[in-house]
Amino acid sequence: MTLRIIATGGTFDKHYNELNGVLGFAESHLPDVIKRTRMTIPVELEVVSLLDSLEMQDADRQRVLGACQAAPERAIVIVHGTDTMRETAEVLGAAVNDKTIVFTGAMIPYEIANSDALFNFGFACGVAQVLPPGVYVAMNGKIFSWDNVTKNRAAGVFQSA
Repeated sequence: MTLRIIATGGTFDKHYNELNGVLGFAESHLPDVIKRTRMTIPVELEVVSLLDSLEMQDADRQRVLGACQAAPERAIVIVHGTDTMRETAEVLGAAVNDKTIVFTGAMIPYEIANSDALFNFGFACGVAQVLPPGVYVAMNGKIFSWDNVTKNRAAGVFQSA
């Protein structure tokens, strides 16, 4: 089994610019994250985009869908911004039923102390190998079906819809 990792950006992949104090994108943290996890399963990394999920458009979601449909792997983890993760998961949930696709992200960027990124990524990679085909969201130790999840912005957590 090989695991496909698809990067789309989001808080997970943001970098802190020390000169102006702004979070933005440079390159994906995922090559370093994958090394740090010490996973022994073969991994294929594909960077589809590096966007804040609030900036994602329908065309961006279609590119994510196309990447999943074209992937030969049956298990896919998508690193995505948390604000519109549910919307992208809905596009995939309606179109893909022969693969296990797990969305994950972070509330705090990977490179910032106390980030949840590494845990969420490892958790998503693990469950993607054992869940039945379908589209899921895996955040902070919980798994949700794509059609039964919402982000509770006030609490900073995902929960059943």
